[in-house]
Amino acid sequence: MTKKTANESAVIADYNGYDYKKIFWEDADREYEDLADRMAIRRLLPKTIQKFVDIAGGYGRLADEYLDRAKSSTLFDYSKTELAQAKELYGDRIQTKSGDIYDLPFKNDSFDALMMIRATHHFRDMQKVSDELYRILKPGGVAVVEAANKKTLPKMFRYWFKKSDVNPFSLEPAHLKNLNAQGFYNYHPKYIEAIFQKSGFKIDEVLSVSNFRSANLKKIFGTKNLVRLEKGAQKLLAPVRFAPSIYYKLVK
Repeated sequence: MTKKTANESAVIADYNGYDYKKIFWEDADREYEDLADRMAIRRLLPKTIQKFVDIAGGYGRLADEYLDRAKSSTLFDYSKTELAQAKELYGDRIQTKSGDIYDLPFKNDSFDALMMIRATHHFRDMQKVSDELYRILKPGGVAVVEAANKKTLPKMFRYWFKKSDVNPFSLEPAHLKNLNAQGFYNYHPKYIEAIFQKSGFKIDEVLSVSNFRSANLKKIFGTKNLVRLEKGAQKLLAPVRFAPSIYYKLVK
């Protein structure tokens, strides 16, 4: 579900009325992906934070990874449905704010740290999003951002064997229209890293995440064994940038 903004080139994923928590996470076999995300966040987020915001954080799936670290936590999302679920789960422990990702409803230099996980694939104008993240972060602040990677090994093999016309080696974003009417965007690491740097961010650390995201691997090895492998792989495989999710620790 999407919604046009005042900027007609920008599309916002609209999860109002959609039970993302139940349909995408609870009813699907995504325990491995969830644990892989959490592992990366624990490695990259500062241990103590004054003011924190979770951008496009949905219902607060990952809130328990930052609530004990931050003195003040805000959950931002476009979907009021998701934010209402977050309030049910966490009550007064978390503040919620809805709005437009391309025009965040926060003042300049508002937060000491932020994160944005599993959201970049929705954004057509990643430069604008990155600029907004930079704007609301305090000087010296940390942003942990996950990017959907177009340069994965499965995508390379599909391209080499002519199963897909999406070139994983080209720098332009891949618009995967086959996924739904609007499609999802995947980004080449060099492309997304140039965007962060153009905004003014310094790339402090990179992790390769969800390295073993495969239904077949889950059946063969089981989630617990894949998580064990993931622990060592996130840092080891970071230089090659082959995982479906690439995590960045960015500093303003």
